[in-house]
Amino acid sequence: MLPRTSIPSGRLLQGGVAVVAGLALMTGVAWACPPGQPGHDETKQAAAGGEGTSGGHAGHYHRADAATTKKSEAVKGVRRVGGVPEAKGAISLMFMDYGHGRHQRTIMYATGEFGLKAYDITADPKVPKLVGQLNMPGMWETEDTDFDPKRKIIYLSRDPRAFGGDTQTGESGIYVVDASKPESLRQITYVKVPAGHTTTCVNDCKYLWTGGPAKADWMPADWGGRPVWVTDVRDPAKPKVHKDPIDTGRNDGKTDYTHDIQVDSNGVAWASGRGGVRGYYTTGRHYDPVEKKRRTATAVDPVPYAGGGLDEATTNSTFMHNSYRAVGRTKNQAADPRRWGNGKLLYITEETFNDGCANDGLLVIASLKGSYGGEGWRSTPEHKFRLHTVGTWGVAGKEGSDPESTDCSAHYFDVRDGIIVQSFYSQGTRFLDVRDPTNPRQLAYYRPADAASWQPYWHGKYVYVADNTRGIDVLEPTFR
Repeated sequence: MLPRTSIPSGRLLQGGVAVVAGLALMTGVAWACPPGQPGHDETKQAAAGGEGTSGGHAGHYHRADAATTKKSEAVKGVRRVGGVPEAKGAISLMFMDYGHGRHQRTIMYATGEFGLKAYDITADPKVPKLVGQLNMPGMWETEDTDFDPKRKIIYLSRDPRAFGGDTQTGESGIYVVDASKPESLRQITYVKVPAGHTTTCVNDCKYLWTGGPAKADWMPADWGGRPVWVTDVRDPAKPKVHKDPIDTGRNDGKTDYTHDIQVDSNGVAWASGRGGVRGYYTTGRHYDPVEKKRRTATAVDPVPYAGGGLDEATTNSTFMHNSYRAVGRTKNQAADPRRWGNGKLLYITEETFNDGCANDGLLVIASLKGSYGGEGWRSTPEHKFRLHTVGTWGVAGKEGSDPESTDCSAHYFDVRDGIIVQSFYSQGTRFLDVRDPTNPRQLAYYRPADAASWQPYWHGKYVYVADNTRGIDVLEPTFR
């Protein structure tokens, strides 16, 4: 994915004032320790039917023990030039530009277990300056947070495990935050949504797609997880949640956990989760290979495009976490399109935590060939369709890795000029040359002793890493 650049009742207090009381009144949820702390361990989540199961999405409750047991570090081809240690609990970052010309400034937003923080990086990108915040202690999960750069609105996705809840009975939804003034962040509104792990803008941020996590008690017994619910935010003060979910039947016909959505440069929305990755048109008239007719695509009734499950022989699970497709204006960002085609490959994170580092999640590169006829929507356990795997890369046994770590799954990544920078939790941040997708090659790595790397972002000449234990690291690649 390329870097994301750039009053109603229940409104939160502004300018960094704590909003705990307001949120508690609005949601009726008791406050407790943040997820990942005692009381929210992986074992309890597994017992409760959450994500802490083999082949699942355990990493988000898998708190690495690097700070207490690991002493080594490894760094090559990159140097740390700055950081924000006070942003501990960071999960996601965004970059938003304000003003024009010599008056333009860039604000980096960090989301995480603390809520939302605004940092000005205009004067010195290496030294982010805190200018505003919206305190929401115990918030979960705000992963891969999305925003509207035109209306200056941030959408925080509330997982049912936030504020001491659980997947069976906890409340999920979306906080709509006005970021027009970074120094005075304010909540516009909050809307309950049946899903609530990640929220992504589609159709120029007029609509939101929200997916995950594991299913609630009231959901159908044969579901394996929550699909996607669509929210109309054309009027951000009055969001409207569409009653019927989409991206159903994603796991060989079974409705399962849709984890996250990335929208490519051609406007195709790629939904990743258990069962693979499938892309949808959300605007325009297109041929629907499932219904076998041309029809108009909308955010609430998208048209299938391509994609499907991943080959089990080349992956360690069926859980695909996020994806990226280099196409259109971004066609030159990954493999050479003259050889591999414009938009013919998907770059995918498989996230899973199995026994042994070598069995954890990988970076997977797959071909979309043969998936344009609706095969990914007709796949069944008896007649499976799988994308062809072109290449994979895992951190186990690679230079710079800690052989004692059991926290080795791939996580979010960002792409620029043929280089993927990817988080691998306690195995740190890795820089991979993917210009030859059949043979991804490590160029550099940054693995501090207490690493818990969740999501890296190219921005300018630096890479900003949201690290859940360290806060934010500002890295400068030196391998070029």
